[in-house]
Amino acid sequence: MAKTQFGGLLVPVVTPFDKDYAPDREAFVSICRWLLDNGAHGLAVFGTTSEANSLTVTERMSLLEALVEAGVPAERLMPGVGMSALGDTIALTRHAVGLGCGGVLSLPPFYYKPVSVEGLYAWYAAVIEAVGSADLGLWLYHIPQMSGVAIPHDLIERLSGDFPETVLGIKDSSGDWSNTEAILRRSPGFRVFPSSEGVLVKAHELGGVGCITASGNINPAGIRRLFDALGTPEAEALQAEAAEIRRIFSEYPLIPAAKGVLSAELADERLATLRPPLLPLPAEDLRTLRARLAEAGWRVPGGAGASA
Repeated sequence: MAKTQFGGLLVPVVTPFDKDYAPDREAFVSICRWLLDNGAHGLAVFGTTSEANSLTVTERMSLLEALVEAGVPAERLMPGVGMSALGDTIALTRHAVGLGCGGVLSLPPFYYKPVSVEGLYAWYAAVIEAVGSADLGLWLYHIPQMSGVAIPHDLIERLSGDFPETVLGIKDSSGDWSNTEAILRRSPGFRVFPSSEGVLVKAHELGGVGCITASGNINPAGIRRLFDALGTPEAEALQAEAAEIRRIFSEYPLIPAAKGVLSAELADERLATLRPPLLPLPAEDLRTLRARLAEAGWRVPGGAGASA
């Protein structure tokens, strides 16, 4: 299957766990389908919001297989594959390509610090060459506040120049608009996803292709309306609405907040559990968050409303 030139809203989907902290395949398929049905163009499964680095290689493979076996379109999947071990990243990437996934999203190796651009280039090149598939679409993942390892502009330009049919774009989760803007200006044609819907309008004006955002878990429909309105007079107002939802949501720990809200609003206890060391949002905080979101005009599509 050919790689996907992703654009629009991609969601780093929360990962459901059962009471014994094992991934819940059925619930994972269910929430992924719900997100696609309610506005997501694609799913960046096994991202930060997915608790990806609390998942083993085997667990990631099993969950990805569950999606494809259930009929979730593989071309709409961009699974996270970046691990500290080169061999693990290669294995996950081969597996995703073999299932027909539209692309993969890869953190840099994030344990050893500092590392040079030359070392990072060698690591990414080794992944690409080991997989050896024309169907591989590789997307870089820049989140230095979590990984401790940045994706420098020189690395972007070298990788996209040497592997133009494979290294297609980047998710910039730095939260630094000046960095996102610099990538857009320095690398025209490189597909750039900021991690916030709050900058979609200005990113779009410079060639940005969408966003990969944690708040897509709770507001897929609102963000999709914004994306569809880009370039029209309605875009600024829709961005303000989506940005206000994100602002409220971001005042709480994002992963516990996303899981708590989704579990409550969709009446699905399977979505509530986090894998330690993460813990659920306290009940009072969750009630306050849901009430504040409701006051801002937000509703989960098909949900129970914000009354608690």
